[in-house]
Amino acid sequence: MAAVPALFYRGAAATSSATLYTVPSSTTSILTDIVVSNTSADQQYVTITVDGISLIPAVPISANSVINFQFRTVIATTKIVAGFATSTDVKFHISGVETA
Repeated sequence: MAAVPALFYRGAAATSSATLYTVPSSTTSILTDIVVSNTSADQQYVTITVDGISLIPAVPISANSVINFQFRTVIATTKIVAGFATSTDVKFHISGVETA
């Protein structure tokens, strides 16, 4: 079983819950890092869920700042990582590994 580094999502946050990554069929994924940047002049809030369970529940991120969350969370086949923020000025970079 080979573990391959993978970029799960990179881009702007939506302002309502949106799918950021779906584990491919016949694959198990391990979520390892979520980097969140806020390029606005105001504090924003970020929510990330895995299979409907809050992993990052409405966490504040200061104006013009970056937060790095490190995990070792196993996600089963076809499960979803979803998220949103209070502004599209928030950007996500989500990465991990996939195993087949």
